[in-house]
Amino acid sequence: MAKVYYVGDWAVLTGPWFAESPFQNAMKGLDVFNYGTWLKEALESSGVHQVTSVPSWEFYKLGPGAYERILADHDVIIFSDVEGKLFQLAPSFFDRAKFGHGVLTFPDRVRLTIDAVRQGKGLVLLGGWYSFTGEQGKGGWGRTLLRDVMPVECLDHEDLVESTEGFQPVATAAGTAAFAGLDLADCPPLLGYNQVRLKPGRDALLTIRETGDPLLVAAREGKGTVLCYTSDPAPHWGCNLVFWKRYAEFWLRCLDLVTGSR
Repeated sequence: MAKVYYVGDWAVLTGPWFAESPFQNAMKGLDVFNYGTWLKEALESSGVHQVTSVPSWEFYKLGPGAYERILADHDVIIFSDVEGKLFQLAPSFFDRAKFGHGVLTFPDRVRLTIDAVRQGKGLVLLGGWYSFTGEQGKGGWGRTLLRDVMPVECLDHEDLVESTEGFQPVATAAGTAAFAGLDLADCPPLLGYNQVRLKPGRDALLTIRETGDPLLVAAREGKGTVLCYTSDPAPHWGCNLVFWKRYAEFWLRCLDLVTGSR
């Protein structure tokens, strides 16, 4: 059994807004969407694994010591659409009532994550507009210490590659062995991905047929494993993928790669 802590792929929709006069306006709706439901259910579908899915803002608001306890209690950490600032900033930095009452510093959550991986935890980094370099550089992972453990290199400019026609994943020779028995031929098109470069000595398991860019790369880091999947497990890039009949099997195989079960 693996205990998984999955951060990201939630969203809040506000509105519509109505301006009823130059002085009055009102919001008539608010909805919370958990787009991580598909991945959570896929990983739990075998009845073996347990997944805790939280929005990025909950991760951001964790108090001192809370993330350390999460790392100790979970086997695999997943980050999807979680920009670097959510690691590097803390709410207390913006609480003026705390200014001048002691030095404001906190344990670096990127460093804590890396230490946990090197001691045997699994780390899964998933794509999106706020992953890797991200839209207009907002992901910023390459500006953090994550760059030292990822088996891929982030670009120094916006890395989004998107098409309404979609892209097809294909297995490399290494990927064919890793995903033996799982046919990617009927995988629906992915609507986008983050473009990255393979680090020297690393091999992609899956690539994008149309461009040859890496899609899935996994590598050992100390006693643990880091897996990078550069597209999105959820809508919008994954709005077709989540209805693939092999979706659960695919992600369970990815989890096996990270936990050393395969």
